[in-house]
Amino acid sequence: MAAGKISQLTLAGDGCGLPWSAPDCGPAGVAIPEVRILIDDPRGSDVRALVECHLEFARSHKPAGDLHALDVAGLLDHAVTVFSYRAGGDLLAVGALKRLDRRHAELKSMHTAEAARGRGIGRAMLAHLIGVARDRGFRRLSLKTGSQPAFAPARSLYATAGFTPCRPFSGYRPSHGSTFMTPSLDSPGAAA
Repeated sequence: MAAGKISQLTLAGDGCGLPWSAPDCGPAGVAIPEVRILIDDPRGSDVRALVECHLEFARSHKPAGDLHALDVAGLLDHAVTVFSYRAGGDLLAVGALKRLDRRHAELKSMHTAEAARGRGIGRAMLAHLIGVARDRGFRRLSLKTGSQPAFAPARSLYATAGFTPCRPFSGYRPSHGSTFMTPSLDSPGAAA
């Protein structure tokens, strides 16, 4: 992104996985590349590469027995929908929703490319995923992230979107290395 943080207008995606775009110009008429969040194929070379960065990050900060990040094969599960965040065609972030049952989904594989961090891209992706979860009729959206210091920015992002600590869900076991979080999708506070 050429000019700072993403505007609130950009955060107002349609929540249905349909393309949406940022305004044509930023501050002082600086052109901003077209921003799109779309359903994507995890087998695509750039998506696969960013998923591998996500896995490497998780492996470097979590004990092996407590690693539940999905690889490309896991993202191909019929219960998972993968989304990509692209600006001017360049992949900057990925995120996924996994249907656990008809009312409960799990947020998976949220990752922003290192060079694109600090621009509000993760917040935009999270807002989009929450919107999609609501549109699909889920009443609960849960996630599992690390409790290590390296995951503090992620936990902070989730907390600002209304996620609060919860008990392990969907067969996960309690772990000192994991933090489980969920918002109420019925609450207007659950938005990034």
